[in-house]
Amino acid sequence: MDFCIHSRTVEIVMTTIKDFDCCRVVCNSPGAVHIIPDLLSVKTRELFLKNRAAELDREMGLIRTQEETGRHVRMLTHEIRSTLDRHTILKTTLIELGRTLALEECALWMPARNGLELQLSYTLRHQNPVGCTVPIHLPVISQVFSSHHAMKISPNSPVARPRPLSKKFMPGEVVAVRVPLLHLSNFQKNDWPELSTKYALMVLMLPSDSARQWHVHELELVEVVADQVAVALSHAAILEESMRARDQLMEQNVALDLARREAETAVHARNDFLAVMNHEMRTPMHAIIALSSLLQETELTREQRLMVEAILKSSNLLATLINDVLDLSRLEDGSFELDLGTFNLLMVFKEVVNLIKPIASFKKLMVSLTLAPDLPQYVVGDEKLLMQIILNVVSNAVKFSKEGSISIIACIAKPESLRDVGGLDFFPVPSANHFYLRVQDSGQGISPADIPNLFNKFAQNHALGGKHSGGEGLGLAISKRFINLMEGNIWIESEGLAKGCTAIFIVKLRIADNLSYSEHRLLPTAQANHCQANFLGLKVLVMDDNGISRMVTRGILIHMGCDVTVASSGKECLQIVSQEHKVVFIDVSTPGMNGYEVAIRIHEKFASLYKRPLLVALTGSSDKVTRENCLRVAVDGVLLKPFSLDKMKSVLSELLEKRVPREANP
Repeated sequence: MDFCIHSRTVEIVMTTIKDFDCCRVVCNSPGAVHIIPDLLSVKTRELFLKNRAAELDREMGLIRTQEETGRHVRMLTHEIRSTLDRHTILKTTLIELGRTLALEECALWMPARNGLELQLSYTLRHQNPVGCTVPIHLPVISQVFSSHHAMKISPNSPVARPRPLSKKFMPGEVVAVRVPLLHLSNFQKNDWPELSTKYALMVLMLPSDSARQWHVHELELVEVVADQVAVALSHAAILEESMRARDQLMEQNVALDLARREAETAVHARNDFLAVMNHEMRTPMHAIIALSSLLQETELTREQRLMVEAILKSSNLLATLINDVLDLSRLEDGSFELDLGTFNLLMVFKEVVNLIKPIASFKKLMVSLTLAPDLPQYVVGDEKLLMQIILNVVSNAVKFSKEGSISIIACIAKPESLRDVGGLDFFPVPSANHFYLRVQDSGQGISPADIPNLFNKFAQNHALGGKHSGGEGLGLAISKRFINLMEGNIWIESEGLAKGCTAIFIVKLRIADNLSYSEHRLLPTAQANHCQANFLGLKVLVMDDNGISRMVTRGILIHMGCDVTVASSGKECLQIVSQEHKVVFIDVSTPGMNGYEVAIRIHEKFASLYKRPLLVALTGSSDKVTRENCLRVAVDGVLLKPFSLDKMKSVLSELLEKRVPREANP
């Protein structure tokens, strides 16, 4: 105890002596006044350096933060460019954050399907199973969702549960940040339904039992990464949407391709059916018309002749209906094409009158034809189609007229009259060397309310036709489609029943130039004396697989005085044919070796052109394919079934006229 008191006294004495010595030195030193400011300056410099060092530390921290942020941005960008898969982006984000920030756990909570909960979707350590949920209306979740900053939350919060189980009692600090789900509706999947919730929740946890705390630059890093994740998800959404759109487009293309193939199959099936029905219908029609025309050449009583004429009339109407159905089918599938050529327009009208006069005279109707003086004689267009149009329109007038007369007037449509042509779908376009042909005919009057039905397929107009008219068929409906193809229009003018009716149509034709006119003059034409030609002893070979059709054709030729040989197949025809045969009739639809092959073999068999017999194709089809095949095998003529005795005489006379100059100049 004494020792302690003594030591204390000694310490006080020594301190007093030192202080006294210092005061003595200071008082005795002449430069004391200058030393004190220097000491203060040094101290100030020291404080400045310390503050500067602290600022440099903060700047280095910012630089490190920027570098880490840049690295994560590059990482996310790389993932976007390499995969653009949202699951890969989210998993990689958790892994990189866990490695950079040395996290104990990192979790991502996604909106549940019902929109009322958040579901644990991704974790870093996989210590806790995904799928657990928490209510979305928790205050801590609302607080995080309402801020765009990363914020610290309680380690005991329900969203901070997924951490590795351990005996440590000091949990690390926890930070949560919202992750915007940009355009969620654009990339819906089964596990990401469209909800009102627009955010996911990212929770980051520091290791337990550590003194480490979250720094400002780390929180900024978390915020930047959350924004980059949102951008990455939007990119993934665009890709997923484009992939779905591509898949849908592929499915639609497959469906469209299937529908196209089914439509093509249906069209082919319909065309095949029509081709078969065409052949099957024309064969009996050929027998009826041909045999009736032969029967007319025999001695008949007045009553019998009227019956035969009625049979021929009905048969011709049925043949016209068959032609109309086939033409309508080709019009509807787009396979009908105009067959343009140079022809004598005036002769077309005269032939129509010659065809219609017998029927009109039977009903005691007068038929008159008026052609304008300025109407060109030779024009370029589809001759057969124009004749069919005129014949259909005039036949319709004859059919529904009980008394009086039928007048046909043809002229060039004046430019001022084209403006008054009815129809909103018709726009006449005048051009050089073209003109619009106007044709009108008069018949029995009809009610104006019934006019639109005249151009409907299979329409029945009882006020016009009555029970004895035989129906309206397809004549005017087909004619309207044909006229539209020829850039024209058709309409009906009527003042009422029994007051007269006028059918008017215009079509566009081209005036034939000198070259076309010269070519037309070289074409052979059927003359009026064809029917008076002498066929006695003419050796003819007929090849047809159908027994009835073969018998009918043979009967017509025998009646004309020909010496006829028949063959039922192509093989038999090639065995029989010789130089003695002047004409060979070949049915092109013969099974096995068809008529086209037979024509080619006959060309090969007869090397000299003038020694080869004339080849005539017998067919029930006048479509483009048949015409092209006939041109390909170089037949000399085509005879369309059904045909009458007069038609056979006309065609055969024309062929023999072509043979005369050929044999004279071998």
